[in-house]
Amino acid sequence: MARLLAGRVLSSALVILGSLVLVFAILYVLPGDPTDTILDPAVATPEMVANLRAQLGVDQPFHIQFIRYFEKMIQGDFGQSLVTSEPVLDKIVEHFPATIALTVASSLVSVTVGLVLGVLSAVHRNRLIDIVARIIGLFGISMPTFWSGILLIVLFSLQLGWFPAMGSNGWRTLVLPAITLGIVGAGFIVRMVRSSMLDIIDEQFIVTLRSKGLTERAIMYRHALRNALIPAVTMIGMIVGEMLAGTVVIETVFSRQGIGRIISDALMAKDLPVVQGVIFFSAIVYVAVNLLVDLSYSVIDPRVRRST
Repeated sequence: MARLLAGRVLSSALVILGSLVLVFAILYVLPGDPTDTILDPAVATPEMVANLRAQLGVDQPFHIQFIRYFEKMIQGDFGQSLVTSEPVLDKIVEHFPATIALTVASSLVSVTVGLVLGVLSAVHRNRLIDIVARIIGLFGISMPTFWSGILLIVLFSLQLGWFPAMGSNGWRTLVLPAITLGIVGAGFIVRMVRSSMLDIIDEQFIVTLRSKGLTERAIMYRHALRNALIPAVTMIGMIVGEMLAGTVVIETVFSRQGIGRIISDALMAKDLPVVQGVIFFSAIVYVAVNLLVDLSYSVIDPRVRRST
């Protein structure tokens, strides 16, 4: 177990470092100059631009800029916003709880709906519940989040008046965004669980359990489902990352505060330190979630513990 943990932590650290290099390189080669965000091009002189570039360090070669940026990152200094001069880490810490609340709520919707419909779809194969579950799964995968979000606003906010259309205060403002984002992940989980369950149902050990007189409910929910959870858990780890990325659209549609809204505004304003900081912070969270998912395999499947 210790070897498994050490290997996963090392690989996670390499992924975080790679994401930092990739994000920095992409933003480095993008057209535009950070001084344009701070100085008014109509009144800025070449001397003012040169002095500001030297002050920001963007006049240095790529490797020098990256080394300086990396040194600040490992010290917890994510830089300052070019627009507001506010520390980037303070902006992230202020708005991250709202994004975490949305991600957790969306993940609960995805896991609950996906597991329940996936299991029911496999157990009642080719029946009405199976058809309904597959339609819901296809809808979740195919429908763009911004469009389904608008539909939910029109129906449940404007027409029925059940939930607020915008804002991030209280649990009622969280319901529609969580459903909008969660139904996407639920669609993938439904398909994954159904496929895994159907494969396991045809395994020889299921036939053996039936011959021993176990009830169908015990076979499905105690044995088949546990084996089907391993690929589903992998999918759940990936979905959490998709949730973090999806908050950019959802927080914009529902006018919620969060790091998704921060990065959207920063991209519009060409505030590169904020963009870099939010993406890097999100990468850390995503890698941490997948590390927990990897470690959870040893709990779900004892064979993983014995093989390490």
